[in-house]
Amino acid sequence: MPYVRRNAQGELVSLHRNAEAGASEFVPDDHADVRAFVGAAPPGATDGFARLDADFVRVLEDVIDTLVAKNLINITDLPPEAQAKLFSRKSFRERRSQNSLRLFGDTVAFGAVIDNTQFDDSLG
Repeated sequence: MPYVRRNAQGELVSLHRNAEAGASEFVPDDHADVRAFVGAAPPGATDGFARLDADFVRVLEDVIDTLVAKNLINITDLPPEAQAKLFSRKSFRERRSQNSLRLFGDTVAFGAVIDNTQFDDSLG
């Protein structure tokens, strides 16, 4: 919890661990003025780069999965730390999806291609 010093316009000009002359106002760490002063996003706001990074990590996971599925690389070709992180993220996603709503049941995987020849052509 910092003590703050403000200028004549009421803007923060410095943060202090302890009360000092001119810095006796005590505010919580997550106060909007403190967050703005240190360059943090307001509470509840999503940081654009953080969202892009998370999306990009998912793309990389999908690329690695594709390369492994096509036998272009083996998962063991990756450093042990990378393998551990991939397996950790996969198991987290699997646990998360087990608790999600399944609209199509377990028989059709999301994104699966359905062979239209299996349906009766007389319908239409």
